[in-house]
Amino acid sequence: MFILLITIVIFNLIAFLVPKRISHIELITTTLFALYLQLFTDVFLILKYNLYGYFGEGVDWKSTLYILGIYPPINFLFLNFFPYKKKHYYKMMYILAWGVLAIGFEAIFLWSGTFYYNEWKIWYSGILYPLLYILLVVFHRFTYHYLIVFKHLDSKNNH
Repeated sequence: MFILLITIVIFNLIAFLVPKRISHIELITTTLFALYLQLFTDVFLILKYNLYGYFGEGVDWKSTLYILGIYPPINFLFLNFFPYKKKHYYKMMYILAWGVLAIGFEAIFLWSGTFYYNEWKIWYSGILYPLLYILLVVFHRFTYHYLIVFKHLDSKNNH
């Protein structure tokens, strides 16, 4: 539990202190999307199939430490520094690096006992993390383009 709490403090502190490259509305919408995606995934993979879980079997308030303490700052940091203007190679390397980082933290949380596997295998995460990060980027781009269109329409209506 100590490792999880330290990780939460560090990630949130970094997210608070780094220069912001995305707007508050982009942060809010992508974080809500990431939380929805995570909860939707966990409902099936934990509650229905019992593949993995947080702390112990069943629903536990402590799992909210992951949901609200880890996922929002990770979402922000990943998207805030995503190399949108770089070539696809750099984007893929960035996504893969974050996937490796996520697997590393998953291994640490397994070791610390705040996360457990039943039928899940760590290589499943190796496949899943890049796909989840790509979904975050796609949703962020959708949000970003929607905001540009909305601002354009709003400026036309105010003249």
